[in-house]
Amino acid sequence: MSPDRQRRIGVLAGAAGVATLGAVALGGLARDLTRRSSREDPNADVDFDAVYDDRASIVIADDGVPLAVREVGPADAPISVVFVHGFALRMSCWHFQRVHLQQAWGDNVRLVFFDHRGHGESGEAPTETLTIPQAGADTAAVIRAVAPDGPVVVVGHSMGGMALMALAAREPDLFGDKVIGVGLVATAARGIADMGVGEGLRNPLLNAVRFSVRRAPKTVQTGRGATKALVAPVLTAASFGSTFHSPSLSAFASSMIHDTPVDTVVHFLRALETHDETAGLETLSRVPTMVACGYEDRITPLARSVELHGALGDCDLVGIPDCGHLVPLENPAAVSDAIERLVAHSVHR
Repeated sequence: MSPDRQRRIGVLAGAAGVATLGAVALGGLARDLTRRSSREDPNADVDFDAVYDDRASIVIADDGVPLAVREVGPADAPISVVFVHGFALRMSCWHFQRVHLQQAWGDNVRLVFFDHRGHGESGEAPTETLTIPQAGADTAAVIRAVAPDGPVVVVGHSMGGMALMALAAREPDLFGDKVIGVGLVATAARGIADMGVGEGLRNPLLNAVRFSVRRAPKTVQTGRGATKALVAPVLTAASFGSTFHSPSLSAFASSMIHDTPVDTVVHFLRALETHDETAGLETLSRVPTMVACGYEDRITPLARSVELHGALGDCDLVGIPDCGHLVPLENPAAVSDAIERLVAHSVHR
């Protein structure tokens, strides 16, 4: 078979396969929303993207990629808390923490949010840079640009937590005097593809889609909505726990996934499939840490959080019942309370 024919078959297989997955996933989501629509939605009037109205700036990463940043609270606050979001999400996934913690801390703490490269309002990036270590380096760039003075606590969800572990391995001297506390929410140091729904990352279809993105990106982009639904079997279906109810929040979570560019999705998925950030755990054990996970998280199961807790020293382990992977959205009070305890402990240690 000629190389050109192989290329055409790969493109068609990727596009057709993704379309099939997309139809199944979106159909399941529609059935879920219909089943629950008879109950009152507690988040019906929430503007989840309100963070984008906050004080804005652009931080240029070490390779020139622009990173969108938002801040709440005074620039000269005694301490800054930097939030790092997960794969195929955006900074607004921290909406409830932004509201609660700003009210709780007032002008005493500055909250900093940013979008990963290729996500939200940040710039596109070369595909070879869509890696966990680069996400860690981008986090360091944001810290140095926005919070050059004073102590910082960093909090990462899912891939954001992995980025913090990668940063600890890359720049251990940053932790101690500068970064004084670390929150790891619904994340894992390794083995995300070895258990739970994460095993879906070991899917031959992903290779076909990656081939399609490299060889014929316009063809894949044509099926934009369906292509994004490639990750639905891994993310959307496991985002929330069994008792969760909020059609508007479900729709918001789905929109974050589907708004993420195709090349960002498939190349960061490859990074997640092979990641191992255990080299950074020794550094993290120098500072107070917090590990939180939903009991029903099927993407980064509770066992991975227990493993993390065992590898860290001064660590608060927070298990949250009836919650899935998007625990900062599903039970925001529990996550916000854990962050408050982390910051208080980090400051007064």
